[in-house]
Amino acid sequence: MTPRLAGAAAVACLILAACSAPGTGSSQHTDARAVPPVAGAPAHFGFGTPADSALIDRWNIDVRPDGTGLPSGRGSVAEGGQVFAAHCAACHGATGHGGPFPALVGGDPWGRTDPPKLRTVGNYWPYATTLYDYIRRAMPQNAPGSLTPDQTYAVIAWLLARNGIVGNDAVMDANTLPTVRMPARDRFVRDDRRGGDEVR
Repeated sequence: MTPRLAGAAAVACLILAACSAPGTGSSQHTDARAVPPVAGAPAHFGFGTPADSALIDRWNIDVRPDGTGLPSGRGSVAEGGQVFAAHCAACHGATGHGGPFPALVGGDPWGRTDPPKLRTVGNYWPYATTLYDYIRRAMPQNAPGSLTPDQTYAVIAWLLARNGIVGNDAVMDANTLPTVRMPARDRFVRDDRRGGDEVR
């Protein structure tokens, strides 16, 4: 046996011996919380701050398909056109398509082409309410979260109107947005599996 192999074998024997010693085996792990603190170490290191209700509310902004979580505010189609031109057109094109990023407007919204050749808000987004959730969190790309509730409602109204889902006089708010039924709603099936190998 070479010196290197002999050394490795010795280390392996020491590890095995330590693992088999009373109180150190895998079946007798010591709870880390019960280990006494190191002498002189602080009780805590001061990382973070307590999460009070105001802090939690700032992060608890999810909007559900039924509209739960939508904030107060309102926005019209006309106002949304201005918001889109200022904050969205550079990426998605002045009319909602033709920009360097995915089209938001266009495609057959009523499913006569299946699967859709062009997936947009109009033909491939299942709930109008979750548009609010996504846009508030992620858009515009260079400043996500910067749109006000009114601006967010307005740009959604504009997108829905451009896709022929609502009229040009539509106003979106926490009451009207949940009533919009998207053309792609029935393309999505709720995952109701209970776990395991069950297949629907």
